[in-house]
Amino acid sequence: MLVGGCGSPLPAAPTSGPLRTIKVGIMPIPDCATVPIADMKGYFKAEGLKVKIETVQGGGVALPKLKSGQLDFAIMNYTAAVLSEANQPGTLRIVADAYQSAPNTFKLMVGKNSPIKGLGDLKGKHIAVVTLQSVGTLTTEAALKIAGLTADDVRISEMPLPDMIPALQAGTIDAAWMTEPFITAYQMLGGATLYDVMQGQTESWPIAGWATTADYAREHPHEVTSFQRAILKAQADAQDRQVITETLPTYTKISPATAATITLGTFPMDLHPDRIQRVADMMLDYQYIKAELDVSRFLMPLPDIVASPAPPSPPATPSTPVPSATKVPAP
Repeated sequence: MLVGGCGSPLPAAPTSGPLRTIKVGIMPIPDCATVPIADMKGYFKAEGLKVKIETVQGGGVALPKLKSGQLDFAIMNYTAAVLSEANQPGTLRIVADAYQSAPNTFKLMVGKNSPIKGLGDLKGKHIAVVTLQSVGTLTTEAALKIAGLTADDVRISEMPLPDMIPALQAGTIDAAWMTEPFITAYQMLGGATLYDVMQGQTESWPIAGWATTADYAREHPHEVTSFQRAILKAQADAQDRQVITETLPTYTKISPATAATITLGTFPMDLHPDRIQRVADMMLDYQYIKAELDVSRFLMPLPDIVASPAPPSPPATPSTPVPSATKVPAP
């Protein structure tokens, strides 16, 4: 039996019958590697799921697609998740963790010959982020604070990650908040690091999780539990760097050689509220939200990883043993 954080049984996924289709939104970045891993290794199929993958620009863009039913699950940065809970309480659920930062995984980048040499030089400059009111803007504001600046001292606008390098080269923006593999790609073209935004207050920062809506979770408990189990197995596989290296070129435009050299964050195997609470607390400090918010309100309990039928074909890469998932404490 699968037991949730409040002690109620979670339904086991059926192991026979037609596959149930789920629509999942991912971004072409390392954070999302576990969905392609779970798909390629047959974890979704073993759980009775057929996955349709859609590329999204970011959590802010994915959110309306989740709420309209265009997507069933999507990558969701925790800043966007907290904003959703603050503005529309009880409508969003995080079903699994996805990614946590490490040094050199998220940076403010500038051009090779940029006159911007320090954070203080950003005053009056144009900075691109993936989406507004997101992990990009929040960690950028934390960096600006070090130089005595605020968001009012710069211009921040949205831009898809693939467009940032051409924009920096053309001079239409002055700096860009980037993640891998775009950091490495731009460094190979002469781009320079201005500041690693994941240090100090934001060291080991919780970046994103896998989200669905409260309505979908209530109406499709089998799909949610099955998705969680498949993702947890893939998160365990992702502890092996080689698995990520081999997977990245299958859903991004980077080469295998670049995939082997980029800097990676970590893929947590739990969904502990204490870690993710840091995001909500910092958002209150920077006035993204108006009152304290307990993140455990939108975190779903994780099921145990139970034995699943063997995938139809051998896995493409060796996988690591899968430990038991840590469950979320009862709210």
